[in-house]
Amino acid sequence: MKIKANGLELEVEDSGADGTQAERPVVLLISGLGLQLTDWPPALVQGLQDAGFRVVRFDNRDAGLSTHLDALGVPNLLWVGLQHRLGLKPRPPYTLEDMARDALGVLDALGIARAHVVGMSMGGMIAQRLALLAPERVLSLTSIMSSSGARGLPGPDSRILKSLLQRPPSGSPVDLVEHYLRIFTAIGSPDFHVDEAELRARILASVRRSHSPAGTLRQMAAVIGDMDRAERLGRIRAPTLVIHGKADPLVPYACGLDTARRIPGARMLGIEGMGHDLPSGVVERVLPALIEHLRAASPERPGATEGAHP
Repeated sequence: MKIKANGLELEVEDSGADGTQAERPVVLLISGLGLQLTDWPPALVQGLQDAGFRVVRFDNRDAGLSTHLDALGVPNLLWVGLQHRLGLKPRPPYTLEDMARDALGVLDALGIARAHVVGMSMGGMIAQRLALLAPERVLSLTSIMSSSGARGLPGPDSRILKSLLQRPPSGSPVDLVEHYLRIFTAIGSPDFHVDEAELRARILASVRRSHSPAGTLRQMAAVIGDMDRAERLGRIRAPTLVIHGKADPLVPYACGLDTARRIPGARMLGIEGMGHDLPSGVVERVLPALIEHLRAASPERPGATEGAHP
């Protein structure tokens, strides 16, 4: 369903839309760079619902079926990256705080006063921004395979950079599937099996639903331009769980450790053999810890609409 939030139209999936889960504590899932709400593993979404939570997912701006801001143009990432390395403040088309306001707008539109906020990769950065922007709205924070954004942290290894810089020969579904299959294989979890046929089918479904390379570049510019988040993470008071793969070649494990170090009282869950993805074996490891974290931070008398925000 479409909702109006922060001046945009955002596509939302709400397991409580029919009213049957309205009184459950809410988990807001925030997707990563270029990803869509459909990229959250179904087993994770279902596992949260089976544990008694109402799950809300949405497409970020410039992704999926939400508003695409093509009028803002395509940023020059080389220039944005150079500014970042020189310590200058880049001016991306929009910021991660803007994207956090989108997430807050989703809660407002659904009448949700407070939610557990869970983000993966770029979504973890947006979740951190949301916890800083509106602490009274965040029951707990979970940052998965993400980063504090601090200067000096390690980046992707050269093999990954090479894969990311390659472009598909055309925009045909066949070429796009092969392109993203190479990327997802390169950044994936070495110790957890992923069925290639299943992965191909997921990629094809995602490409057919929406494909916006320019939108992904604008999101990437927002990530690069978010230069002061690390220094502010010490202000977060929400119970925080940081989950990160020890074999992540895209956002190295040190980035997760740094995030957990900066947020007071944060718990760190490092997973051996996990890369930058959520295959079924990783979901099986993540779910028990995530559910325990969410339950510990849920109100004794949970109500998704209790004290609902107008």
